[in-house]
Amino acid sequence: MDNRKLAREIIDLVGGEENINSVTHCVTRLRFRLKDRDKADRKALENHEGVVTIRESSGQFQVVIGNHVPDVYKAVLAEGGFGNEKADSADGEDEDEKRGIFSKFIDIISNIFLPVLPLLMATGIIKGFNSMFVAFGWLENTSGTYQILNVIGDGFFTFLPIFLGYTAMKKFGGTPFLGMAIAAALVHPSLAAIGESEPTRILFGGTVLESPVQVSFLGIPIILMTYTSSVVPIILSTYFASKVERFFASIIPQVVKSFIVPFLTLLIIVPLTFIIIGPIATWLAQSIGFAIQTGYEFAPLLAGIVVGGFWQVLVIFGVHWGIIPIYYNNLAVQGYDMLIAMTFAASFAQIGAVLAVWIKTKNQKLKSLSFPAFISGFFGVTEPSIYGITLPLKTPFIMSCIGSAFGGAIIATTGAALYSAGPLGVFKIPTFISPENGIDGGFWGMIIAIVVAFIVAFVLTYFFGRINQKEDSQAVAGDEEIKNEAREETPVEDVPRASGSAVRNENLLSPLEGRIVPLSDVSDEVFSSGTMGDGVAIHPSAGRVYAPADGIVSTLFKTKHAVGITSDNGAEVLIHIGIDTVQLEGEFYTAHVNQGDRIKTGELLVEFDIDQIEAGGYSVTTPVIVTNTNAYDELEIVSGKTITEKDVMITTRS
Repeated sequence: MDNRKLAREIIDLVGGEENINSVTHCVTRLRFRLKDRDKADRKALENHEGVVTIRESSGQFQVVIGNHVPDVYKAVLAEGGFGNEKADSADGEDEDEKRGIFSKFIDIISNIFLPVLPLLMATGIIKGFNSMFVAFGWLENTSGTYQILNVIGDGFFTFLPIFLGYTAMKKFGGTPFLGMAIAAALVHPSLAAIGESEPTRILFGGTVLESPVQVSFLGIPIILMTYTSSVVPIILSTYFASKVERFFASIIPQVVKSFIVPFLTLLIIVPLTFIIIGPIATWLAQSIGFAIQTGYEFAPLLAGIVVGGFWQVLVIFGVHWGIIPIYYNNLAVQGYDMLIAMTFAASFAQIGAVLAVWIKTKNQKLKSLSFPAFISGFFGVTEPSIYGITLPLKTPFIMSCIGSAFGGAIIATTGAALYSAGPLGVFKIPTFISPENGIDGGFWGMIIAIVVAFIVAFVLTYFFGRINQKEDSQAVAGDEEIKNEAREETPVEDVPRASGSAVRNENLLSPLEGRIVPLSDVSDEVFSSGTMGDGVAIHPSAGRVYAPADGIVSTLFKTKHAVGITSDNGAEVLIHIGIDTVQLEGEFYTAHVNQGDRIKTGELLVEFDIDQIEAGGYSVTTPVIVTNTNAYDELEIVSGKTITEKDVMITTRS
């Protein structure tokens, strides 16, 4: 059947273009995210001559096509007019249901932070150790060693918006370097100097929104705020920038588009951020700070619960700055502060939740992220924990907020206070010692608070954190695993394809050594049902895949979990290493050949780490399928218990 005709009919049968959130593909199937799966005509699809079968899994509506799925995928994109927008959806809309604004925000945040998580963790640990060196008296904070370590650890956090400008713009479908240029303007050093100058006017004087104005743009007053280390302003800016860039790209002539489009986008978005986005965040922060101060004076216990419980949320949105001026003013006027003191337990609640995730998760990637995040959070740098672990998982983040609320309540009721500005995390504990009373009841209240916050968050996350639910483990990577399947395969157009008249008899050797598993016992029904072709599965005893025959590597996925071989005698062999291992994104796999390479029998194709894959909760059982089974009169498949890579596995007869 013509691929364009097949694509058109599939689109219609899944409910039309308007019912499709996104479409990707893997080695055998189209993977649709549908707005309403009830609109899909399953029966008609299953009976369609161009469709092998239908499968629904992990919220995806999967249409199994066969080996030529890349060609059908291209036709689906062309027929549906999806381009890259539906193939790699920017809004990350959930396939099961239309999610709320908060869920979409979390998905966006997770995807934006995913590429920078290793740096967040690395620099966070450096900052923590630097604070430890000073606290133990090993370094002076005026020494050159301290200053260099501080620059290494703090530089990334200071200019975080520039990195996020790149990842956010990429997420929203814009030009990443344009996002970086917007962020660079927001954190330009000259803004700090302007902010220290005498204001030319005061807006909303005498109210909680009173704001000094030092500069204006085209006569419009600008309220400056601190954009360094911020998150939300640059995300909002790049979101609107992607829309503006797309608009200008559609109307600007091609000959000048490369520089006129970014020129106009920067001129619109950067001033818009300074004039609107920044002031809204500033006023929101000031209002929150005023409300918290008033609440604490009226009801300390309630204030402790609210401030402790919502502090991490305030930090995410960047509106915690409204409390910081009150904090410094309290230290200057009273000699102590009880507002920021109520937030101290938050970092310990956060690492309690992360520790629970680290202990309980079966996802190897999540486990590898959790331990360095825990170390960083112990020293008070919780961004890796929040953006890399608990916020993407949602429930652990909520549990950490509950633990923090307990801690904030205890601090507020015991009168614990900060007596000086100091380091973060565990090294901030000494700043709770009163200069007059020494270690008093307030200090011990703080100790109890951080212990309780840690335990509460740990216990709640461990038992109720939904850590090992499939959708949660996928959330850590921001659903990028599924989206990347759209880019996994670049078909080699000139690779020969076997046909019924071209195939010849041959012996196919086993590509692995291990225990034989009947195909019917494989957990993936697309393979076990035989709809992809006849074959056998192997539970490997060694992590090496060898060529079963002389031929061509017709398919090698970017994730290296699946290899397609077209033998010189016409057999099309699919070796799918593990079940659902596409989600590992190539981790624990090493390819020794490239797509299109000519190979010899017994040549090493791929190596994989069995222990690491199984530790991540995946099966390494490997189906080996002759996908053009119908081209043969008979396939003789090996039986028995074990097999080696030198043994004949399948004999084809035509």
